[in-house]
Amino acid sequence: MKHIIIGGDGFVGSHLAADLSAKGEEVLVADIAKSDHAHYGRVPFQRIDVTHAESVASIPLAQDDLVYNLSAKMLSPIVTRKERHDFFWPVNYHGTVNILNWMEKAGANKLVHFTTDMIYGHSVTVPQDETHPANPLGEYGESKLATETLAQTYRDRGFQIPIFRPRLIIGPGRLGILVKLFRLIDLNLPVPMIGGGRNPYQFISVFDCASACVAAWKADFPNSAYNLGSDDPPPVRKLLGDLIRHAGSKSILLPTPAPLVKFALNTLDAINLPIMDPEQYMIADEICILDTSKAKRELGWRPLHRDEDMLLAAYTEYRKGLEARNEPQRSLAA
Repeated sequence: MKHIIIGGDGFVGSHLAADLSAKGEEVLVADIAKSDHAHYGRVPFQRIDVTHAESVASIPLAQDDLVYNLSAKMLSPIVTRKERHDFFWPVNYHGTVNILNWMEKAGANKLVHFTTDMIYGHSVTVPQDETHPANPLGEYGESKLATETLAQTYRDRGFQIPIFRPRLIIGPGRLGILVKLFRLIDLNLPVPMIGGGRNPYQFISVFDCASACVAAWKADFPNSAYNLGSDDPPPVRKLLGDLIRHAGSKSILLPTPAPLVKFALNTLDAINLPIMDPEQYMIADEICILDTSKAKRELGWRPLHRDEDMLLAAYTEYRKGLEARNEPQRSLAA
């Protein structure tokens, strides 16, 4: 038996590969690109493209092998409205089709599959449990929700597919849209918030996502969906204020009228000049907190990392990256 991590060179996948290998498990990483992760000294890598069925079919697979699908197109980089369907669906949906078909032909039936909390759309209830209505606000969430429907058809044919719906995954090694925030702070510029920043904004640590995969394996791949999020997320105002103080910046938090900002962002999006994805800004001032009690109860999983710590770790990684490239880009006063 081996653990095959598709998308295993990415943010969560690389941590999962390292964790499983450290436990003495046989691991194979399959991805479209290979980084310089230290665990490749003991973990084999196979270059594949999930959008091509023949590429996925080239991965050696035995009936008792376990598969983790972490391949995805994310909300970063920002793409225009007219490009979004062709950006998200080939990897997120059709890639999943190829993975499930490959598994079925080999007689393997255990898959951990990641979707997103973006399938929920606007908050109807707080906190959001796994029965919350699914009403995605864009192509990313729609493509991921379609894979959940697809997964159910394979469950009906004997597959065991736990599905994880994480909040925004954060930690050292991923920056994405956070780069814009960190640059403002480094330049002592005002940091605008959509709304007043009194609503909590929940993240999930990359380390806790990897541990959820291990928990699903230990629980024998239960056929259910699970939210993944941190415990006790702080208000946006406190989260960003702590980051500004940590950075020694003179930036101030700038509350904005959420309806007006959303109107402006929607206008820019409509003319294909987006600066954020609608799936991000349309819920930015809402209370979007995932209820993770089901994962805790059924998988024995617990989030161990706080949002504040993960945001600071991401900022520290950002600063190290600039310094390594000799790009100070910093005007913080002493």
